[in-house]
Amino acid sequence: MTDANILVIDDNKSVLSALEILLQFVHKSVQTISNPNQISSFPNLNAIDIILLDMNFSAGVNTGNEGLYWLREIKKKSPHISVIMMTAYGAIDLAVEALKEGASDFILKPWNNERLLTTVKSAYELRKSQKEVDQLKQKESNLKQVINQNKNFIVGTSKALNSVLSLVQKVAKTDVNVLVTGENGTGKELIARELHNRSIRNNEVFISVDMGSISENLFESELFGHVKGSFTDAKEDRVGKFEAANGGTLFLDEIGNLSLQTQAKLLSAIQNRVIVRVGSNKPISVDIRLICATNCNLDQMVADGLFREDLLYRINTIRVQVPPLRERDGDILVLADFYLNKFVNKYGKPGLKINQAAQEKLMAYHWPGNIRELLHTMERAVILSEGNVLKPTDFLLETGQAVSIENGPSTLEEMELVMITNALNQNDGNYSAAAEQLGISRQTLYNKLKKRGG
Repeated sequence: MTDANILVIDDNKSVLSALEILLQFVHKSVQTISNPNQISSFPNLNAIDIILLDMNFSAGVNTGNEGLYWLREIKKKSPHISVIMMTAYGAIDLAVEALKEGASDFILKPWNNERLLTTVKSAYELRKSQKEVDQLKQKESNLKQVINQNKNFIVGTSKALNSVLSLVQKVAKTDVNVLVTGENGTGKELIARELHNRSIRNNEVFISVDMGSISENLFESELFGHVKGSFTDAKEDRVGKFEAANGGTLFLDEIGNLSLQTQAKLLSAIQNRVIVRVGSNKPISVDIRLICATNCNLDQMVADGLFREDLLYRINTIRVQVPPLRERDGDILVLADFYLNKFVNKYGKPGLKINQAAQEKLMAYHWPGNIRELLHTMERAVILSEGNVLKPTDFLLETGQAVSIENGPSTLEEMELVMITNALNQNDGNYSAAAEQLGISRQTLYNKLKKRGG
């Protein structure tokens, strides 16, 4: 016995009785009504899986128009119910019209019991499939909402920031590729998310990929996916980031840190919007909005032969330059207050304030780490605070001077950081060139900086 709930609508009570007897031993529930006008008041119509609907109800009428009318009414109230039309007057054009209006099948009277049971069973399978599709769509919608939840938002009222947001507003509604540039810690990903949130794709996923953290040997698998058995650890099929972002936005952060070899692989996917999973020959089309970000000078890298010019053209239809914090006028104090409120709530220290001298110290500082550095500075100050007022001495800021080995780092870790910082400065922030100078891999360099919150 199936779990199907069936409703039979026919003005002939003999037909209702016969169908009720036939179906009740096979399906969970069989209900009958003799007047289609009862459909509008039928309790919980959405709980019905299948309706067997007569096509003619008035005496002497056999056009089928009544049945088609009630079919439309049922579909308005519950679009996913499987409706099987019944008539003693068979005509091909009538059956075709019923199917066009949304009927799942057509039965002629008198019916063959075996064939009718098979038809009802098929209609129920269709109904179950539609329910599963609806559930999957709901799960997908819920998942997208979870993925797109972003508690961070853009804070500030400076002219420099408003200029950026004005450009974002103009560009967001289009599907052009955008390159977001700016120093480390300026909030490039927030700008990318703002582009997505203001776009026509805002109900789809925003997939962020930290390109600097992907090793070269896993680059294709991470971005394009792989099939089971394509390499030693490929124990099952895997969807890559391009496929995962299909219909939504793909954000490629730290794109300036890719090697020339991986740049070539990326270019083809961006250019054709087609990817091939590792171990497969099947091309897969992807529909994405592409946003890239970097703190590197890509124009200089192109001139130095470190970045492909054709790739730069592909990702750089519109360029959004995010200003450093030191150029955002009064936003330093606005952000400081924002993070102060956030952390006093988090760490249970209500009433904490920043005094005037401390505010002046924050305003005078050059913030080389930008918003990220300000965030960490405020969190540290709140955690270590002992009174109700944050004073200048509560904010431990760098001197702003270049650090060198001669200045006397006291630990191996400090010396390592000095060497990395100097190498990055000498190579204009290019990770690959700095790593080569230091004699380590780009991946190792990146991991060391990530460990220190850089």
